[in-house]
Amino acid sequence: MQIGELAYNRSFISHVCCLNLFSLFFSPPLSPLSQQYLVMILVSMLQNTRNLRNSEYALNRVQQGKMALGIKATNGVVIATDKKVQSVLVDNEEYQKMQSITPTTGFVYAGMGPDFRVLVRNARKAAQKYFLTYREIQPVNQVVRESALLMQEYTQSGGVRPFGVSCLVAGFDDEGPQLFQVDPSGAAFGWKATAIGKNYINAKNFLERRYTDDMELDDAVHIALLTLRESFEGEMTEHNIEVGIVGADRAFRILTPSEVRDYLDEAN
Repeated sequence: MQIGELAYNRSFISHVCCLNLFSLFFSPPLSPLSQQYLVMILVSMLQNTRNLRNSEYALNRVQQGKMALGIKATNGVVIATDKKVQSVLVDNEEYQKMQSITPTTGFVYAGMGPDFRVLVRNARKAAQKYFLTYREIQPVNQVVRESALLMQEYTQSGGVRPFGVSCLVAGFDDEGPQLFQVDPSGAAFGWKATAIGKNYINAKNFLERRYTDDMELDDAVHIALLTLRESFEGEMTEHNIEVGIVGADRAFRILTPSEVRDYLDEAN
């Protein structure tokens, strides 16, 4: 049996079952138009319930992913993540959890890597379209909005599932340094400091104790590394973590392993 035929048969069986239920509870029998209307209501209710359940599954998948965190300082933003691999045979240089979207904005994720690639591709296309239209770099909040809208659409569309990924967005524009979090539901929030992924609650508690409003970028990098180390399994080196920063120069970049090593030595 073809997939289309199977889907049609399931839909037909569900329709017949609904009509049989209606015949038990309504006397005299409802008109065909009323029956069709009630079937549509029931199907819509079941669809909404399934979408809510799928969103919960997506959040659970995010919480199982490797931790990522971000800290907003007075003169920039830092994002950092655990990128430890399961096998020594994996080439670390080919495994990245951070991506730049515009020259001033970068993403990091917790959850499913393939879903993250879809978000990055969509965000880059939207940013390029904005640049071709206005001849200026897309503001950070609009980069966030584009990704949040896409993720929200996938929570209510048929034939698709919610994204199994949460993203932290670090950027610097005319509004200053900015840090946002975008969840599978499409919700987007601005943060001073936050964490996503495995052990994110402990990381947030640690950040609450260490964060200050007058923190500068170098201090924020040190705090980010200390927060990662709190829940890191095994030895944390420059090869199994990733750190990205955007400073007053408004240029997002991922630190080289040697730069990360220097920060690790200073944090010890």
